[in-house]
Amino acid sequence: MNALVVRGGWDIHQPVEATDSFVPFLRDNGFTVEVADDLAVYTDERLLARTSLIVQCWTEGELTDEQFAGLDRAVRAGTGFAGWHGGMVAAFARRDYQWLTGGWFVCHPDGFVPHTLTVTRPDHPITAGIGMVELNTERYWLLSDAHNEVLATITFPAQEPWGEPVTHPAVWTRRWGSGRVFVSTVGHHLPDLDVPEIRTLTGRGLLWVAGV
Repeated sequence: MNALVVRGGWDIHQPVEATDSFVPFLRDNGFTVEVADDLAVYTDERLLARTSLIVQCWTEGELTDEQFAGLDRAVRAGTGFAGWHGGMVAAFARRDYQWLTGGWFVCHPDGFVPHTLTVTRPDHPITAGIGMVELNTERYWLLSDAHNEVLATITFPAQEPWGEPVTHPAVWTRRWGSGRVFVSTVGHHLPDLDVPEIRTLTGRGLLWVAGV
């Protein structure tokens, strides 16, 4: 099996360090890992055709029509697409990409704050055995669609500008053609990804989209 790690963009989300932290895990699970730091890789049809898993960590980039078409075609054909935080849902400000991922970052009110991630699908292989996870990081307020299979949520307390608590999806999967997509909004930096439960569900998400 081949895994392609695509990383770059704004380095606030530590794209190199964060993806490097999962490379040994992927190799231990039977993947040959290739790394790309240029979005032109999405136009390499031969490479994508032999790729079972794309792990993307790219924040605030510009994806060309040709590059998106290559990514879209690969996922629709069955290549798994996975990632976390801004590397997935604050990546490319184009509607067709946002349809693929099923969500788009809008803001993270109050910055880093203690909060709870609540698993809503304990029966799913990605979140099995995980209940509530205490975090101290950003909470993503985002736009998402009903085609997502939400596995975990976070809740903003009642405050301005809303007068009651607001719950948002935090971890989800979706189907895109024959492909699987996994998104976790947790993972601003390495300390987030090193939380044991987050490390576990993120790793499982990578394997799940690849059909492992």
